Amino acid sequence: MPKTDIRPRPDIVALLCDADFKRRRDTNTWTHRDGRPFSKEEQALVFTATRVELEEVSEQLARYQEYLRTVDEAPEALQRFLAPFMEQLTEKNLGNAVQLMNGDDRTEFDRLLRLTVDPVRPFAPYAF
Repeated sequence: MPKTDIRPRPDIVALLCDADFKRRRDTNTWTHRDGRPFSKEEQALVFTATRVELEEVSEQLARYQEYLRTVDEAPEALQRFLAPFMEQLTEKNLGNAVQLMNGDDRTEFDRLLRLTVDPVRPFAPYAF
């Protein structure tokens, strides 16, 4: 018997990622993260979710949590990254440290710097 390839349905995953799972008493449905109640159609659709879709949502949420942890740790990671460069300098400033970096170092520096200055991205389906 051939193995079937079961893939998560993106519309179900997107709805589940946008749900805060608080049931509204007035509509007897879940709500979106922005507080809007699920429509009856949306509610019925998410109740058809398969294990594969629930696992996909769980994996996406785990990746988002990892992103948040990385953002939270970025300032300290940037300090640790810059320390060896600063130790080599008599005039310790960021511009001089950057001049000591090779291409890979600059890429990592840019990544860490972006994590410290960019606003935290909100969770969205298929973004993480």
